[in-house]
Amino acid sequence: MKHYYYIVILIFITVTSCRNDFDFEPSVGNLEFSRDTVYLDTVFTNIGSSTYTLKVYNKSDKNISIPKIQLGKGLNSNYRLMVDGLPGKIFDNVELLANDSLFIFVEVTSDVADANPTDFLYTDQIRFGTDSNFQKVELVTLIQDAYFIYPERVQNPDNTYTYESVSLGVDENGNPVTIKASILSNNDPINGDELHWTNTKPYVVYGYAVVPNGETLLVDAGARIHFHSESGLIVADNASLQINGNLSTTEALENEVIFESDRLEPDFSEVPGQWGTIWFTLGSINNSLNHVTIKNATVGLFVTGNEGNSNLSLNNIQVYNCSNVGILARTGFITGKNIVTNNCGEASIACTFGGNYDFKQCTFANYWSSPSQYSLYLDDYNGATEYTLNAIFENCIIYGSTNKALAFEQEGVDTNFNYQFNNCLIRYNELNNPLYPFNSSKFSNCLIATSSLVNNPKFANPNGNELNIEEDAAVINQGINLSPNFNDIKGNPRPTGTNTNPDIGAYQFIN
Repeated sequence: MKHYYYIVILIFITVTSCRNDFDFEPSVGNLEFSRDTVYLDTVFTNIGSSTYTLKVYNKSDKNISIPKIQLGKGLNSNYRLMVDGLPGKIFDNVELLANDSLFIFVEVTSDVADANPTDFLYTDQIRFGTDSNFQKVELVTLIQDAYFIYPERVQNPDNTYTYESVSLGVDENGNPVTIKASILSNNDPINGDELHWTNTKPYVVYGYAVVPNGETLLVDAGARIHFHSESGLIVADNASLQINGNLSTTEALENEVIFESDRLEPDFSEVPGQWGTIWFTLGSINNSLNHVTIKNATVGLFVTGNEGNSNLSLNNIQVYNCSNVGILARTGFITGKNIVTNNCGEASIACTFGGNYDFKQCTFANYWSSPSQYSLYLDDYNGATEYTLNAIFENCIIYGSTNKALAFEQEGVDTNFNYQFNNCLIRYNELNNPLYPFNSSKFSNCLIATSSLVNNPKFANPNGNELNIEEDAAVINQGINLSPNFNDIKGNPRPTGTNTNPDIGAYQFIN
């Protein structure tokens, strides 16, 4: 019986060794592809792209060997491939089983000088087959030239690097705290005037760009600023930021100034927390932002201890998708008109450590996907006199996906915790909470939304940051006439006169 068992095993091995399942025959022209063109999204000059995927199918019943897979420009191509886990640009005799598929991963790093000068497209092909008989998949990417701002570095004897940095003071243990940063200059040897950001080409910032003491950073309408991970902008003591955006007339937002990440792929267009913040430090002065969109930061605007003539003026500002807070002020002095915020991890706007605030016709929304975020948060820190709060909100929407869009944290006496809401819509589901006296003069002519069915502002698409209101919104004609009157964030005029009232929020409904 034992001998019989060995004979069966021997026969099985002999038979299977004669099978042709793993015989590969050369094949050209019968491959299929997941796409006929791979579009690699826009990249900046000399900055590597993300990795894109092409799937190659052998839908025949035969195992095949592809004689060659190669880039059309060969070794001179700026594209890079990975085939069967191996990197390269030319691959010979690539085997593919019957009814199986193969993944090819594609990346590119290219200079704008290599792109077509008329459209800035850099192109190539992946070719499958012989040099004279091949199938192809096109490769296309748009290369953008840019100004690059980054900390300088010096190589140390041990081959490590010391980077340009600025001091942020000391930590609780007295140890110095520094951050990688580049001090902006008006005569940089590469970028020229770094204290005047124009719309001629984008700016890409690595680390923090610092507006130094006594200087002003001017930003023109239409400028585009992209921050790498853990990067941002710091306005130092006695320095200023003046952003001169204007109303745009097309969907291209040609006059809007936009601050966002340097990840340009569509999958990253709405991802929070991709970069740091725009930080107005203690003592920064004469800061003014007009027609600005800030998105996908950790904290959109961080305002610390500005006072007196250092008041921060915000007009027609949009802040979206911040993993922490959209606008975070600590003893800030801010005036704002037509501000729109949404989708922030903790609060859309937080006025903390007291301060002085005056907001008119703003939409502070928050549709972050958690049960604990706020649209507006106010506190006076420990209640000391130096943290006195003075805040006024007129014709503003404070609304979100949670039942309590507004939060107070008061530690001091009432006379040091001053707030006023006039003709505002506020989402809060407790009308009898003594900490929120909605029936008092502090909430004059306000609409309280106790649920999504009561006093709903009817945003068009809040999850997509479209916070314009629809025709049956509760806020229509419920505002108070302000003097001077000003247009809404889209440039639409608000009504004036004794018999007409504007809508509440940053958007005026237009039939």
